Amino acid sequence: MEFDLSEEQRLLKESCDRMLTNIYTFEERKKCGREEGGWSRKIWSRLAEQGLLGLPFSQIDGGFGASAVEIGIVMEGLGRALVLEPYLPTVVIGGGFLRHGASPAQKAAHIPSIVAGRESFAFAQLEKNSRYDLHDITVSASKKCDGWVIDGEKLVVINGENADSLIVTARTKGAQRDKSGIGVFLVPADSKGISKKTYPTQDGLHAANITFTGVEVSSDAVMGDPENALPLIERVVDQACAALCAEAVGLMDESLKETVKYLKTRKQFGVQIGSFQSLQHRAADMFVALELARSVAMFASMAADFEDPAERTKAVSAAKVQIGRSSKFIGQESIQLHGGIGMTMEAKIGHYFKRLTMAERIFGDADYHLRRISEGGALV
Repeated sequence: MEFDLSEEQRLLKESCDRMLTNIYTFEERKKCGREEGGWSRKIWSRLAEQGLLGLPFSQIDGGFGASAVEIGIVMEGLGRALVLEPYLPTVVIGGGFLRHGASPAQKAAHIPSIVAGRESFAFAQLEKNSRYDLHDITVSASKKCDGWVIDGEKLVVINGENADSLIVTARTKGAQRDKSGIGVFLVPADSKGISKKTYPTQDGLHAANITFTGVEVSSDAVMGDPENALPLIERVVDQACAALCAEAVGLMDESLKETVKYLKTRKQFGVQIGSFQSLQHRAADMFVALELARSVAMFASMAADFEDPAERTKAVSAAKVQIGRSSKFIGQESIQLHGGIGMTMEAKIGHYFKRLTMAERIFGDADYHLRRISEGGALV
């Protein structure tokens, strides 16, 4: 398996990193976070102008037909810059459902808007007590004439405050934890019967608890099979996990750079603390953890496009385990080596640690994915 980037992929990485370095400083990020919903429409438009929002979509649908590896390259750059804009919920997750489960009419209605930066998405999946189980669903979708009525509550919906469209998992038949009887619905965020409780999350993003009370949608809102959508959900979530792993690599890479920079400037006893051998060893251990994470994240990006769900899931879960371990180690070490300043809101390093901590828990932490692998008969 080839782990080196192609010439086109290197150019994508360089152009993405160059743009974000120029337009997304730490101070600019603070300004974006103060805008409605916690992110900047101006920055979102810049991402669209660079073609980053259209990467995964086919050329027939107005995109560029990029693979999960290219998405990983962009996600790593977004992580390095601590970008707040909703690339994961819109392009990776929303785009994933559109690419793998949408009808031609749904694709035509939404993909051009995403590519142009006019529409953002949110994935309404998590419920009270459901933890990381994608099939644990109590929100119901009941047939009514030629449409559906959705009732229930979804929690911690990232970008739920500002999303134009919601992708909602709902139970169409069966019991709460049945793996059949699950549908996916594309719901306009301003539909009658939707209410939101919005709040900021620890990593600077914004989320919402969304209540659906008799929300009526037409039959055209269904994505895929309304009674057997779990394989579609798992496929999209596997691709989202691979993208999160790539983002975490960018976060860890920048955390290490910031820490080494601090070790070279902070002085104690009249000398740079980076000259202390024990601290050099700790920085070297951080580098080893980063490179382990980088390799496994690249493999996960390649595996995210596998058609075999068992092989795809095994590779993504293995990556999630190593990413979780590396994230925890590098995050804690970076805070420790910064000392007290690492705990302040003014220091960048604390914000990287917060995002790493949150990203590690999205769609399952290291313990969950290790158990998932062991149940499948594989070893990490």
